[in-house]
Amino acid sequence: MRENNDFIVIKAEEDGVNVIGLTRGSDTRFHHSEKLDRGEVMIAQFTEHTSAVKVRGKATIQTSHGEIKAGT
Repeated sequence: MRENNDFIVIKAEEDGVNVIGLTRGSDTRFHHSEKLDRGEVMIAQFTEHTSAVKVRGKATIQTSHGEIKAGT
């Protein structure tokens, strides 16, 4: 199992923000999806199955590398 203690925090700035987990491996696929409404927060972690996260909509994303505004 791959250990990674980095978390990302996603805060929805509008209703209907989509957070999509993408798989690791030779062909990237969607494996998990969440819909957040304004003010909701999701805390996520990369795992042996998740190699990327796609955020669609207006949201603030906080990582150990800084803060990013999506959908602005």
